[in-house]
Amino acid sequence: MTGMRVLVDMNLSPRLATLLVQKGIESKHWYYVGAPNAKDSEIMAYAHLEGYSVLTCDLDFSAMLSATQGRKPSIIQIRNQGIPMDDLATLIFSAILQNADELERDAILTLDSKQSRIRLLPLFKI
Repeated sequence: MTGMRVLVDMNLSPRLATLLVQKGIESKHWYYVGAPNAKDSEIMAYAHLEGYSVLTCDLDFSAMLSATQGRKPSIIQIRNQGIPMDDLATLIFSAILQNADELERDAILTLDSKQSRIRLLPLFKI
């Protein structure tokens, strides 16, 4: 299906990683990879090294990329946490399929229940 690899941040359920795997996207939850209290920079470094995009609700990840004009890893940012888990997995899966080329070239994909927006990296301050 897609070569996309997704690392699910601690602020999202491990079940989400399982649902994405069932849809054909290689996914791991940070709980099974590193310390639950790890700094965002440690999660970013791991994702970059291992070739994962980071799936998160945390705005700090995109802020870090902006501040450093970073290029990796891609970030998939969920902006609406009230979506049922199965629906959220379907939304993420569809958005990844739709934006796979951009995510593989490094981007920030922002999702909510109504729309998605993608921005290629690096983000430059204006």
